[in-house]
Amino acid sequence: MRWKIFLFLFGFGFIAYVQQRSLTVASYRMMPDLGLTQMQIGWLEEALLVGYTAMQFPGGVIGQRLGARLMFVVIGLIAFASCLVTPLAPLVLQGSALLGVLLAAQLMAGAAQGPIFPVSTGVFQTWFTPDKWPLVQGFQSMGLGLGASFTPPLIAWLMTAFDWRRALAWTTLPALLLIAWWAWYGRNSPAEHPAVSAEELAELGAEPPPSVDSAISWSRMWALMKNRDVLVLTASYLCMNYVYYLLANWCFLYLIQERHFTVLQSGMLAGTPPLAAAIGAGVGGWLASVLGKRYGIRRGLRILPLISLPAAGVLQFVAVDAANAYLAVAALALCFACVELNEGPYWAAIMHVGRADAMAASGLLNTGGNAGGLVATPIVAYLSGHHAWTPAFLIGAGFALASAAGWLLVDPTRRAAADAV
Repeated sequence: MRWKIFLFLFGFGFIAYVQQRSLTVASYRMMPDLGLTQMQIGWLEEALLVGYTAMQFPGGVIGQRLGARLMFVVIGLIAFASCLVTPLAPLVLQGSALLGVLLAAQLMAGAAQGPIFPVSTGVFQTWFTPDKWPLVQGFQSMGLGLGASFTPPLIAWLMTAFDWRRALAWTTLPALLLIAWWAWYGRNSPAEHPAVSAEELAELGAEPPPSVDSAISWSRMWALMKNRDVLVLTASYLCMNYVYYLLANWCFLYLIQERHFTVLQSGMLAGTPPLAAAIGAGVGGWLASVLGKRYGIRRGLRILPLISLPAAGVLQFVAVDAANAYLAVAALALCFACVELNEGPYWAAIMHVGRADAMAASGLLNTGGNAGGLVATPIVAYLSGHHAWTPAFLIGAGFALASAAGWLLVDPTRRAAADAV
């Protein structure tokens, strides 16, 4: 039953990233059709990120209070409705009114999707033992990568065969089925689910994983916001996610504008780095679980970040300097894999630090992560709009090194030890 519940959360992450990445790919046709500039597309991306980032911590707190079962239904329906606005609004609006509505829709979609991963963290904490936390976090991040990899070729093909409006509308519809299925089948904890056997409950151990505490107080929220390890992990995750958003959101346009591929070629090739990232996330989650068991939580979780993040910085130099366009794509794919190797370590570390407040603590972590996107989006939009892609990647190399350095200051066992006393 644990893994069936996991598949629902995997699905929510997958669909959220299909919804988010569709706009980036469709923007190539939206710009001439709606009279939008590349900077305005950047504003739309920024609006989604503002809503997404702003609701990470509040979404985690609300998720703790409402429970994951109800929370996913509410945010799923809001995100579905918001995503439909983009293909439908141009039928009745144009000019500045249309841009305003599109910005509002992106803001609302981002706000609805923001709590997905903090709330998922609380579910993982309740349904899985601590040694599996990096594994399930890495596997859920694999779903994000698969969604991001699946989206460019799908949207590019739908735009070519039909138009960008139908491409965006049709890829939004599967969310309704998942939301309805979760509302019927999902539960907040194993003890609540009628299909969970006594044997499976026993597998959680004599002392089961800490349950998410729905009575989170203002003082506990303030304690989380002041916690040293929460702050360092959040700052480090911010730096890493500059690179993440650079590769996830802008690869398609980079391949068209800088490497001169066609739309269909770019749609196929732009799916390669996210696919590599998906594999990296799954492998990283597994490796972090193995290393955590072998070397302990503190040492085991920091090994991957200290190796792979500097490697991601070097690979960005390789990508922009490569004379062969396909070699550049390969370097970007390997770079994205190195970045995503670290999802399991970051999210498992914040679970150990946050414990019963894992949803709220992971909301703080992902606030920093998406603040990396808020930093990256205007920088990359401005530089790419002036045909200066190389500086955008070189800035990313610096952020990758800074994110690795943060792990030297992190001790995920500190809060856990205090709670044990």
